[in-house]
Amino acid sequence: MSGYVNLAYDYPVLGAFWTAMWVFLWVLWIILLFKIIFDIFRDDSLNGWAKTGWLIFVIVLPFLGVFVYVVARGKGMGEREAAHARAQQQAFDAYIRDAAGTTGRNEADQLAKLAEIRAKGDITEEEFQRAKEKILH
Repeated sequence: MSGYVNLAYDYPVLGAFWTAMWVFLWVLWIILLFKIIFDIFRDDSLNGWAKTGWLIFVIVLPFLGVFVYVVARGKGMGEREAAHARAQQQAFDAYIRDAAGTTGRNEADQLAKLAEIRAKGDITEEEFQRAKEKILH
């Protein structure tokens, strides 16, 4: 019986809590590291050498690099993230407006031009109906 180890006895609840806490903090730090790396590449105000310097600093001395970057450029990170989100939303909205409005407006414009041509007498009623069916289908 002495060969069996009772894991619950050797690893108390407080130890499990601290392990979970350290894992959570480690994952949080890795997420912050990647957000900083993305922010370095996203920032248009930095030139290539500045981006390279920050990137090397963050990769070679990760803990110090992350903390220095957050202190030095943390406020700008939020502003750049918000600007990027706004730009994505505006691009998405423009795409939706374009996709939703192009087909109906284009067809309406074509039908209006077709009606003008018919009103001038350049095409017959039969030709107008055929062209109208082509536009609508």
